[in-house]
Amino acid sequence: MHGEISEQPDAPHVRRRQELLSGSHRFPEPGPVTTASAAGFLPAGVPGLLADLAERGFAMRQLDRPLDTREFRALGDVLGSPIPETDEQVRPFVEDGVVLNLISRHTETADVGLQPFATNYLSLHTEGSGRPVARQPRYLVLMCREPGDGDGTAQTVLTPMAGVAARLAPEQTRTLARTCYRHAGGDPWIARDQDGRTVFSFRDFMGQTLRWTHDGHATDTGTVDDALRALLDAMYHPDGMVAVRWHPGLLVVFDNTFFFHGRTARVGPLKKPRHLMRLRVAEARPAATEEPIDQRRAEHV
Repeated sequence: MHGEISEQPDAPHVRRRQELLSGSHRFPEPGPVTTASAAGFLPAGVPGLLADLAERGFAMRQLDRPLDTREFRALGDVLGSPIPETDEQVRPFVEDGVVLNLISRHTETADVGLQPFATNYLSLHTEGSGRPVARQPRYLVLMCREPGDGDGTAQTVLTPMAGVAARLAPEQTRTLARTCYRHAGGDPWIARDQDGRTVFSFRDFMGQTLRWTHDGHATDTGTVDDALRALLDAMYHPDGMVAVRWHPGLLVVFDNTFFFHGRTARVGPLKKPRHLMRLRVAEARPAATEEPIDQRRAEHV
């Protein structure tokens, strides 16, 4: 069964998304940060990172200076296999084939190709949500080189999948477990079980139309649409949401199977751009193939 769903302006999650991501909401931070020296962080700091990731899918370290590109790439190599950045629109911002420089040099824009480098908010999503599970990044690695000026600089927002799953009715999760983006052919399903956890591959399409396929128990499109709306409502519930406030040398690693992530909008005029370095890291080296063009979006923080 096929269907499609488009966002309605009066949908509850639309109002909450605006309230949460417009830049005025004050989120709690992810917890205390451990300080460390950048010199010798590889390999000495890696066991602690891996322990934190195994325990809660998140690790944060405040280094005394930002890692340079070579050091940052080396950290990705230790964590897994860095995924090449092959999109033509981002190549001017790429170093060493895999390090993406997220620099907010543009003001608010509707061009999804420029949004990672603009001051817009970015809706909640999982990275590579339209790619087969084997080609999705397991870890997102972020290093702050320049946080930008003032309190209005953008923050990276994380919302735990466990909390989202807990807000869904069992029948809704069952429906999502046999629903996928139409191009995906069942890999990935929007919800799946992984190591006893409910893991999602999904992004908030905002104004774009989401075309879906369902191969399960639902007998009408309304059942699937209702499950998708319930998922969006659950994603934008503020309980459990945290935000990273960036400082030079702050290193954050999070597990793409534990969290949805997004970005708040910058508040106020842009004077000094924010600059984060990003790696997408897979557990096994993926084929350098992109998802279909019509499913691409600015999935960056």
